[in-house]
Amino acid sequence: MSSATGSSNALAGFDPAGAAAHDGIYGLPHTPDQARVVIVPVPWEPTTSYRRGTARGPAAILAASRQVDLFDLDTGKPYESGIAMLDEDPELVRWNSEACEAATPVIEAGGRIAGNAELQSALLRVNERSTWMNDRVHAVVRDHLARGKIVGVVGGDHAAPFGSIRAHAERYPGLGVLHVDAHADLRDAYEGFTFSHASIMHNVATLLPTVKRIVQVGIRDLSEDEHAMITGSNGRITTFFDRDLAAQKLEGEPFSKTARAIVEALPEHVYVSFDIDGLDPALCPHTGTPVPGGLSFREAVFLLAAIARSGRIIVGFDLNEVAPGPEGDEWDANVGARLLYKLIGFALSSAR
Repeated sequence: MSSATGSSNALAGFDPAGAAAHDGIYGLPHTPDQARVVIVPVPWEPTTSYRRGTARGPAAILAASRQVDLFDLDTGKPYESGIAMLDEDPELVRWNSEACEAATPVIEAGGRIAGNAELQSALLRVNERSTWMNDRVHAVVRDHLARGKIVGVVGGDHAAPFGSIRAHAERYPGLGVLHVDAHADLRDAYEGFTFSHASIMHNVATLLPTVKRIVQVGIRDLSEDEHAMITGSNGRITTFFDRDLAAQKLEGEPFSKTARAIVEALPEHVYVSFDIDGLDPALCPHTGTPVPGGLSFREAVFLLAAIARSGRIIVGFDLNEVAPGPEGDEWDANVGARLLYKLIGFALSSAR
């Protein structure tokens, strides 16, 4: 059964304007077999170094998604193509718990563990389980890509999607990664963690040679070494710093011109890696490492629309670092669920 046929059958008798009547993401009834878009939850956060909570992001987004209206002014009716979210993998949940426990004393030591056999052993356990997580995510995403699905990952911290980016880079040589974030994420094994949330783009740049270019947007927090990696990349890493984006707006340059410049830096096939802290922190106050500045929600949507209008294809995506508030505050998840629906819609509208 094709995804289109399966989605149509699943929607028989379904009221898209009614209250959510199903447990699926956005209240939809689709199974992964019926859906054109498959969302892979990755509740992962061992290397989060400021505050935790993002491992609860996938479940929070799932719950909040059921309040999102399915008709979208920007992308139409993405739900008609079928959208399904996989269940959280219990082994990933267990590995995350084990890795978080092992990572805590290493983080408390600031990664300065030379000569401490116990902390060195803990670091090895974190890196081992991070490798397991990467391999599991890679296998799941690769298998769904082979079945013709559009695949998105929902983290967890920003270490979560490396396996997904790897699977997409294998399928689409010459891939471009649009990286929206407050942080450059170009640190080499931050605090000793090989697959740190602060190292995701370093690992993409150094371990995935078929990625043609990384285009970063909204960056406003980085180290001198990260800046040197950008400037020494010969354009393979192209960064649109938040400072410069803000200056252009203050000088009267329309964001449409800025968005065109960002899109022109991307190749035909685009993978969007979106850390929610790339937005104004008023939209994500409980994210792991919030930073003043950032894109507005409408600017982020305009940028995604500009990619689709350009004829480029959004072949996959991830959304990370969404964390619910400690008192059950749903604002972060509300924003995350709506941003995820936009990512799904523009991926579908750009597909050929």
